[in-house]
Formats: sequence, structure tokens, C-alpha cells
Amino acid sequence: MTTKQLPRVPFANPFVRQVAVVAAVLISFSAQVQAQPDDATAILKRMSDYVAAQKTLSVTFDTDTEVVTADLEKIQFNSSGQVQLSRPDKLRATRLGGYADVELVFDGKTLNVLSKDRNKFAQVDAPGSVDDLVETLRDKYMVVLPGADLVLARIFDEMSGDVVVAKNIGRGVIDGIECHHLAFRNLEVDWQIWIDAGVEPIPRKYVITSKSVHGSPQYTLRIKQWRTDVSPDAFVFKPPAGATKVAIEALSGIDEVPPGSVATQGKK
Repeated sequence: MTTKQLPRVPFANPFVRQVAVVAAVLISFSAQVQAQPDDATAILKRMSDYVAAQKTLSVTFDTDTEVVTADLEKIQFNSSGQVQLSRPDKLRATRLGGYADVELVFDGKTLNVLSKDRNKFAQVDAPGSVDDLVETLRDKYMVVLPGADLVLARIFDEMSGDVVVAKNIGRGVIDGIECHHLAFRNLEVDWQIWIDAGVEPIPRKYVITSKSVHGSPQYTLRIKQWRTDVSPDAFVFKPPAGATKVAIEALSGIDEVPPGSVATQGKK
């Protein structure tokens, strides 16, 4: 059987040549992604098991939060902070950004939220585990903690439960550390994670891209320091001198971005 030959078209147009090159690169990249020997879900499971097995954690981080304005302009807001954890029911988190300086302390019974820049704090009863606290903040107070799934006891189920596509992109380097670069998709967001390729599968970078917000803004979490020693005193809340106690609803404006902005705030 004779195969019909398509007419040859010389690449006289530079744009046509550029399109051909880009297409070749994309085809090559797709083949490389599919050829990765380690399954993305298996690497994520190793990381999840390792993190969940740590009884105490102390982590410093930087974040970048993109917003899309009414004029369809992307603006990025930045902050830094620390998370200290003692499983199953103790958590301390601080975050300093350009618009808020916030501290959260949880001892298994009471949630304390301090707005340092306004010297105001709130206290609410919240008995249970850290996992229960994250769920309560989300469902009762409509407060989503981006990246909080990385410290949950059920981390793997939380991160992989709604995944429809998982890819091992290959290797990447974060702060000089070689990492596995993984990409996942669900119906609402795309998310990527870079996991230390060494003996300890520590998460080093986490990027969440919202597909449900126009402009697809991103939230980026970069873990700077990872330690497993935490002082028990870290979970004792002491209001600063002169601090005013208020209802938690009065502590508005302590988000990572100024009020009125539209941003991606979490994976779910």
C-alpha cells in the first residue's frame, strides 16, 4: 500500500519555524514526563509518611500570594513565618507580612489568635487535634490556612484524595537542594510540590494554582528551615502587656493580603 505524501512546505516564515520548534520541545517534554521511573503518587506517599511520623516539627517559611485585581492585574504579596507542631494537639504559627503580624497558638483546648500590630487577641474553645483545628477554622470561621495540609496527620489522604492527574516532572533544585518535582491536578486547582530527593523526603516548595479564579493566581510556599526539636513552652500563650481581648470576628484584616483582594488561598 502506498502512503500518500503531504506536500513539503519550506519554513520560509520565521513564525512557522518557531511554532515547529516549540511543538517539538513540548512533545519531547511530554515523553520525558511519562518516562519518569518513579511514580509521583509513590513519592508523595513517602513524603507524607515521613512528615506524619514526626512527633514534633519546627519550620520556617516564605510565602507568595498572587491576587487578580478588578483591572485584571496580577499583584503579589509576600510574607514569612514559622510553624511549630507537637502531635497530636499543639500548634504555634506566626506570620509577618506587609499588612499583618499574626500569631496563632493552640494547646489542644483553646485557640488563641493575636494581632501583634494592633495588640488585640481572641480566644475560642476548640478542643481536639491539630487536624480538627484546621477543619474548624475552615468550616466554622471560613479561615483557610494555605499549606496546612502539609502538617496534618492524614496528610496523604488530604492531598491525594481528589487528584485526577499525577505526574513526576523530574528533578529540580530548591535552595541548592535536589528535589523530586511532582505535579498534580484536581477539578479546581493544579498544584506542584518539590520533595527533597535525599534520605529525608522533606517538602521544600509547594505551589497552588487556582483554576476557578480568573487569571489563575498562584500561592507559593517555600520551606526554609526544617527541624524536629520544639520547646514545650512554645504552646503557652501569653498576651503581651496592654493587649485587648476581642471576639475572634473582630480580628478581621489579618489575612496575607489586604481586604478586598481576590486570591487563591488553598488547595481545596
